[in-house]
Amino acid sequence: MSFGARKMKNLYANYTKREKRGSNMKLYDLLGDLPPIDLPLSSKLLSTEDKGVYLLEKLILDLNGSEEVPAYFVKPKNIEKPPVVLFCHSHGGKYHLGKDELLIGNSYMFAPPYAEALTKAGYAALCIDSPIFGERSGRDELTYYKETIWQGKVLWGLMVYDHLRAIDYLYTRDDIDVSRLASLGMSMGSTMSWWLAALDERIKVCVDICCMTDFHTLIEKDGLPGHGIFYYVPNLLKYFDTTSINAMIAPRPHLSVNGTKDPLTPEEGLIKVDEALKKIYKSDAWLMKNYPVAHDETAEMRRDVLAFLGEWL
Repeated sequence: MSFGARKMKNLYANYTKREKRGSNMKLYDLLGDLPPIDLPLSSKLLSTEDKGVYLLEKLILDLNGSEEVPAYFVKPKNIEKPPVVLFCHSHGGKYHLGKDELLIGNSYMFAPPYAEALTKAGYAALCIDSPIFGERSGRDELTYYKETIWQGKVLWGLMVYDHLRAIDYLYTRDDIDVSRLASLGMSMGSTMSWWLAALDERIKVCVDICCMTDFHTLIEKDGLPGHGIFYYVPNLLKYFDTTSINAMIAPRPHLSVNGTKDPLTPEEGLIKVDEALKKIYKSDAWLMKNYPVAHDETAEMRRDVLAFLGEWL
């Protein structure tokens, strides 16, 4: 048992669990009409490439029964059953990029790209193209949002659904240790990381970079235009705020790193969420670290991320 696993065992032993199932299901229900969560799942391996530091698999996944989902899976060489990270790509208006962010990074992300950083640290990683991104791009975001709303669907719900099913896919592999699964992402991927961890306890460690946004503070600071239309889930604020969603992750380890000059994450909101989650966790399994930067992953943030994964995963 790893050091992080022993710490987690002790946390659970001293933690009085809330009945979270009802809250989880209510949050999931807000995501609109989605396919059954137990649809048959299949995958196709297109190629395997030796990238020097790691092996890259290019995949096509059948996750939702209606649209193929291209994906990348990277794994370190000569490590049997490594822990695995579900890497959630960002937005940034770069619809063409999608899962390629895992391999080549992004202008606001620290180098090297996470495919190299994670595999060097001994982790495998999976990244899928979200709807309207990467090989699934070509549809205008606002137009697609309008179309899905008419159909009783929610764009964010479709994105979340595919990522939850990507976890199901990881459970079909026998070359990774799915009991040591983390979610990780920046910006849109940050929000995806904590939504997924709130909805699915198979995620044992959550890391979010530059998008822990307190919804009410965002409204107060006139920050709504900064987030894409994908971000807005109908009726969400009737039942949840940022803290209540993230509270569902407790007591599982959760790191949030942010920029205090980032208009997407007003500092007052970061303080509000941090203070509330400290009271809920009462342990070092919750950690927020903020830096005086804008919407950028810094060298310090990258060190925080890898150190946290090393401690808990």
